[in-house]
Amino acid sequence: METHELTAHPAYPPLAVTSVTARIVSRDENWLRLRWRIEGSAKLVVPAFAGKGRADELWRTTCFELFLKPDGGTAYCEFNLSPSERWAAYDFSDRRDGMEDRPAPREPECTMRQGSSFAIFDAAIPSGALPERDCDAGLTCVLEEEGGIKSFWAIGHPQDQPDFHDPACFTARLVAPASA
Repeated sequence: METHELTAHPAYPPLAVTSVTARIVSRDENWLRLRWRIEGSAKLVVPAFAGKGRADELWRTTCFELFLKPDGGTAYCEFNLSPSERWAAYDFSDRRDGMEDRPAPREPECTMRQGSSFAIFDAAIPSGALPERDCDAGLTCVLEEEGGIKSFWAIGHPQDQPDFHDPACFTARLVAPASA
């Protein structure tokens, strides 16, 4: 599947991170698999292991996000995935409106590996938590580095301030699996 180059919002430059790529690795009847690769990760702040479970406000530190807007409407969902293994899923009826917890039949799986100059974050979201139609997708992340420096990464940044909920950020595609 296609790899997307993410860019840091110019109002929040990173400290040492030089690039981030994100991609949808695969989708089958059980899982949607995603991968983010961070180059220049030596100063990256990685949240401590907390074990699986829902948690709000994961974006306040290093967090990886997926937005999915099914074709034919304004409603969309958001998944927040943390290296701590905490996660969140929300439904919105319209841009930043009508937020509710999105049900998931099982918890996502998240793993983070760090090399000497890069880090890889892999996530698997259970298919039962995903919309069943083709979707516009936004692949994003918030990266915290030493000293509390945060950068906001997305495929595009149409606003003066970071806003991952902007429909213009949903430029990737996730195709629904074919019916058997």
